Amino acid sequence: MNKNDLIGAVADTSGLSKGDATKAVEAVFDAITGTLAKGEEVRLVGFGTFSVAKRKASTGRNPRTGEPMSIKASAQPKFKAGKGLKDAVN
Repeated sequence: MNKNDLIGAVADTSGLSKGDATKAVEAVFDAITGTLAKGEEVRLVGFGTFSVAKRKASTGRNPRTGEPMSIKASAQPKFKAGKGLKDAVN
């Protein structure tokens, strides 16, 4: 399922027009993105938790030349599925 499929499913399930469903899906994505950008987490009970994991700077190797190279510290978005989602999938 891609974003357009998700918008279509939201429109069908909720009875919203496709334009309104697009606005709703975009608003949810923007809210989650904005919260993660602040370093906070988003908990959706029964679905899961979006959070930010901090990666330390490290040294890696260039696969072509084998030369050591430094990898900058970064923040990575992370998702942990909740019990309701796990139960629905299994």
